[in-house]
Amino acid sequence: MSEEYIKSLVQKSKKAQEVLETYSQEQVDAIVRRFARIVFDEAEPLARMAADETRMGVYEDKVKKNQGKARIIWNSLKGKKSVGVLRRIPEEGIIEVAKPMGVVGAVTPCTNPIVTPMCNAMFAVKGRNSIIVSPHPRGKKCATRVAELYRQALKELGAPEDVVQVIEEPTVELTNLLMKAVDVVIATGGMGMVRAAYSSGKPSFGVGAGNVQCIIDEGMDSGEVAEKVIDGRCFDNGIICSGEQTIIVNEKEYDQVLQAFVDKGAAYFDDPQTVEKFRSALFQNDIMNKDVVGQSVAAIAAISGVAVPEGTRVIILKADDYGERDLLSKEKMCPVISAYPCRDFAHGVEIAYANLKVEGMGHSVSIHSNNQQNLEYAGNRLPVSRLLVNQICSTMNGGAFVNGLSPTTTLGCGSWGNNSISENLSYRHLFNVSRIATVIPGKTQPSDEEIWG
Repeated sequence: MSEEYIKSLVQKSKKAQEVLETYSQEQVDAIVRRFARIVFDEAEPLARMAADETRMGVYEDKVKKNQGKARIIWNSLKGKKSVGVLRRIPEEGIIEVAKPMGVVGAVTPCTNPIVTPMCNAMFAVKGRNSIIVSPHPRGKKCATRVAELYRQALKELGAPEDVVQVIEEPTVELTNLLMKAVDVVIATGGMGMVRAAYSSGKPSFGVGAGNVQCIIDEGMDSGEVAEKVIDGRCFDNGIICSGEQTIIVNEKEYDQVLQAFVDKGAAYFDDPQTVEKFRSALFQNDIMNKDVVGQSVAAIAAISGVAVPEGTRVIILKADDYGERDLLSKEKMCPVISAYPCRDFAHGVEIAYANLKVEGMGHSVSIHSNNQQNLEYAGNRLPVSRLLVNQICSTMNGGAFVNGLSPTTTLGCGSWGNNSISENLSYRHLFNVSRIATVIPGKTQPSDEEIWG
């Protein structure tokens, strides 16, 4: 029955996609715009549904996320070519023509149960593909609601409703069957599911684990940096994969910087016994404790058996060591940051590298610095796909109006993270390109002397 169910979904999806393939750029963009506007307009009820169903994160932040991602992703897509001739390059004798891939299978996480289906659907339709979403079981109601709203919009626009479908009762078996039956897979979730996507036999785009290291260079405005990092770390109770996980600070400025964090609402602990209480609560058998994921500071403190001041926004723990010698070097999907003093910038990069080798290779590093030489040193040294400079990493790493990263909810981590791309997933990854190649006027083969001289 599972195989027949997936076969039926895919057949309906293919039929709808064949119609969508005949659409003009204007017709495609009208659908994509409507998809973004629906989530923007319905941001509050969709955020409430996400908070209630997943029991993670912060309702108010989910509202901001729904509005922000809808706004920026549509803004990045409008006016972009994805139908017919993309480019004419006369000096190379090349004409590029866009062709859809077909049916997209999208595996979406419970950490972003609204904006990830939205983003994937927008990218898919931009390339004239249909999409079938397989949500995390703790996000199935959210994905189903988004699909309902999108199907109604498709009907109103005269497009086939089956351009968007969802597995309403997802299981691992159904998800694996879907990935093998579609034309291309986007897997945004746990590493097990990403590995399954790459084993499906279909072209796949997956994500790697996050563990964003945050290096604070000398001479920065401590208060300004602290505000940015805390804003990023506490956003949606820390479930964003781009959330800052550490602060690595020059030992000469360590006390000053940590005081700035405390002044901005952090609770800082450096007593080894207290730090161990938090460490034991955060990790069980060396693995992140699922009961603290996306929970509030108060809840984490209660689980740890440690009192924190009322109104604390994030918890900062001074790690005993870095790299594999301390579990605090790993990703913590809640409003907790580990802190490390370093001798100089190069030592700070060494700490970040060691922590990434434990978890998070290929994902991202956040740097607060105005020293171009240091920025390029880190860029050459660290095995990550993104180094975000002087910004709030959790909310701007997936694209922002003030940086050049492609707005998305799926961040590729390259070969370091066992991913096929080392950039932000965009609509450009979801269509094929045919190249018409003609003889370049006046072009001839150079002589051996010209080639080898």
